[in-house]
Amino acid sequence: MIGKSILRVTTKLLIPSIMLFGLYVQFHGDYGPGGGFQAGVIFASAIIVYALLFGTHHARRAVSPGVVRLALAAGVLLYAGVGVAGMLLGGNYLDYNVLAHDPKHGQHIGILVIEFGVGLTVAAAMITIFLTFAGHDRPLEED
Repeated sequence: MIGKSILRVTTKLLIPSIMLFGLYVQFHGDYGPGGGFQAGVIFASAIIVYALLFGTHHARRAVSPGVVRLALAAGVLLYAGVGVAGMLLGGNYLDYNVLAHDPKHGQHIGILVIEFGVGLTVAAAMITIFLTFAGHDRPLEED
């Protein structure tokens, strides 16, 4: 009983740090190791840890399935949208050079948006997979 309370309090303190680290990995990915996939998994791990300790019922209330489905679609649309934008601006699909006045700036913008789309899609997919396999559980009794 006390062990469960200690885990829950510790988890509530760690989840914001996990998500902040996910943001760091997301936006540092074009300068060093990391990027969208790794950041998506880190974000999803915060939600999965929450679900493991508090139950999937509470996790589904914190992150509703509709929001997760929207994130899945938005991530894929961001990825595809950057490719289409490159074609509309006269380049090839996923040609970042044409996204800005300077090819180097275009590369930077393209990679940031692509990696954000990948991170969004991966996080939503991992959360969906976990909650699907975890199934529905009954609400936890209050301690």
